[in-house]
Amino acid sequence: MRYALFALITVLAGCRSLGYYAHVTHGQAALLAQRRSIDKVVADPKTPDTTRQRLELAIEARRFASARLDLPDNRSYTYYVQLDRPWVAWNVFATPELSVAAVTHCFPIAGCVAYRGFFRKDLADREAGRERALGHDVAVGEVPAYSTLGWFADPILSSMMRWDDDELVGTIFHELAHQKIYVKDDSSFNESYASFVEQEGVREWRQARQLPPPDAKGDALDHAFTGQVLALRDRLKAIYAQPWADDAKRVAKAEEFEDFRGRYLVWRAGEAGGDHRYDRWMARPLNNASLLPFGLYDTWTASFATLFEQSGRAWPTFFAKVAALAKLTPDERTRQLKALAR
Repeated sequence: MRYALFALITVLAGCRSLGYYAHVTHGQAALLAQRRSIDKVVADPKTPDTTRQRLELAIEARRFASARLDLPDNRSYTYYVQLDRPWVAWNVFATPELSVAAVTHCFPIAGCVAYRGFFRKDLADREAGRERALGHDVAVGEVPAYSTLGWFADPILSSMMRWDDDELVGTIFHELAHQKIYVKDDSSFNESYASFVEQEGVREWRQARQLPPPDAKGDALDHAFTGQVLALRDRLKAIYAQPWADDAKRVAKAEEFEDFRGRYLVWRAGEAGGDHRYDRWMARPLNNASLLPFGLYDTWTASFATLFEQSGRAWPTFFAKVAALAKLTPDERTRQLKALAR
């Protein structure tokens, strides 16, 4: 589960603050200036062997994406940037203290999103402090990669090098899918669609390379953990809807988060078979805002899987059908996605 992997698409948009606009413009320009052709990096004798091997894999996946998956054939992911920091950016999420609804930020091109992105950790922390001063719950998420939706040639980043092969390859497919089709103000549609392209793309990639299918265990654990987080969010939503005094809601909220930690320990020891992959997230302070990214990536993935089958598993036909859904009104689009899920 890459709950921090969100497109920092605000780099292309107008915003409420000239200072913020200057910051993201400078951050994007700095990345463009630092890009090096992957071919040149691979040929450079100073490049570490591990980096060279990962970049060779990335460029193979990039070619596969266009040749076999009908994804955009452009210069994205043909460059590499060695960052001077562990993450390329940080996203700041916020909610009211007694609500699970995100504080949203709307931009002309990107539409409305549930976060603000920063290329500098200190500025993200300053924004988080501003939101806390307003009485909001706040969470800051690390961003290893992002998309500019094709406006620039997005590079492979050094922050992506820590991933395993499937995640690196899948991210290239995922972000190119965003470049092909994107709907303003519908994050669930955008992320579910791109996640399906990623999942099916990785399956076809492995098949073409005569590798076994992806291990389903990790996906099953991700779905199970996400389900628990979404159930917690539903319980909190029900508490906040009660006609209680705010102090009573605060007590119930704290009890729910404490109960969730206990449920997690039982689940980890039992159903998860002692898997500790979520411990780092669980060790952080939990609040309404920290729950926001969950469920965003897979709300409609089953619907897109059905649409792919209805398209004869042909990518051009599938993308034409997705584009048709993208043109519908939000209500009609949701209705059709629900029908496909059934």
